[in-house]
Amino acid sequence: MRTALVIGTGLIGTSAALALAQRGVTVHLADRDPEQARTATALGAGTDEAPDGPVDLAIVAAPPAHVATTLADAMRRGLARGYLDVASVKGGPRRELERLGLDLTGYIGTHPMAGREKSGPLAATGDLFEGRPWVLTPTRDTDTEVLNLALELVSHCRAVPVVMEADAHDRAVALVSHMPHLVSSMVAARLEHAEEAAVRLCGGGIRDVTRIAGSDPRMWIDILSANPGPVADLLTDVAADLEETVRALRALQSSDEDERRGGATGIEKVLRRGNAGQVRVPGKHGSAPRAYEVVAVLIDDQPGQLARIFADAGRGGVNVEDVRIEHATGRQAGLVQLLVEPKAAPVLTAALRERGWAIRQ
Repeated sequence: MRTALVIGTGLIGTSAALALAQRGVTVHLADRDPEQARTATALGAGTDEAPDGPVDLAIVAAPPAHVATTLADAMRRGLARGYLDVASVKGGPRRELERLGLDLTGYIGTHPMAGREKSGPLAATGDLFEGRPWVLTPTRDTDTEVLNLALELVSHCRAVPVVMEADAHDRAVALVSHMPHLVSSMVAARLEHAEEAAVRLCGGGIRDVTRIAGSDPRMWIDILSANPGPVADLLTDVAADLEETVRALRALQSSDEDERRGGATGIEKVLRRGNAGQVRVPGKHGSAPRAYEVVAVLIDDQPGQLARIFADAGRGGVNVEDVRIEHATGRQAGLVQLLVEPKAAPVLTAALRERGWAIRQ
């Protein structure tokens, strides 16, 4: 691939353009908002000048509701040898293109499984997709050259190609992305009018659950409007689980011992089902999840503290697999949780203590 046209210079489109430009591809940028395209150009993602002729690949990074019409316009104008989109829903746009009577041999639907809570070109980075799954949904009609161009794009973005059928993809993202986002928003909504004294008690758990609720609602309305059925089906199941859990909690309030015992059994059931589902979430680099030991270090909220901890861990010969930070309420201090292999935990603890760090048992 030597040339590409990115139509839509938001987070995903600009990030893909940055990755391509960094690997020597000549990238042309287009957007309904010319100012947004100029911003992406200023970031080094390409040029907002129109190409002289057809490019190798046109990448449509428009909201799901506009993907089909944007693709149809690009195809009718002959802007590229191959076309793909990066929308988070795949079945609907393809069926709409079929209804428009377009030749889809030169098109493939794709979806990079990466993103951020922030949107727009200023949130883009050239490494956004690195190590992340990038779904490709070819059909028997897809031209081999177009599939190869899509694979080249994925390679340039250092993502991991995953081939799926379009409707299977939509059911999958409903489960792992769309439904969790709505549940996160519902939990976060409980905080809107909560007492300030209660909100001040927020810790790592509530931050983890509500993190994705900070995303742009307009973007999510577009996404959910394109995949409402599978998401509604999943939320129906969640609602049934909630009803059972509420009944179990009410039973725990009962003065009848048998009812309380039944309530405890119901709560244990839902918690254990949660355990069973959580262990299926892929671990580091997409591998099977592994159990790590936590070494908790108390730090002051000052510049350079984290860098010192990681440097001291390195001097102790320990690789930190993951890290979590919990900030103390009302204090300029926090707790850094370093996740390491179990056999490395005592080594890291000793190394950090030797260098003056306060370890929390």
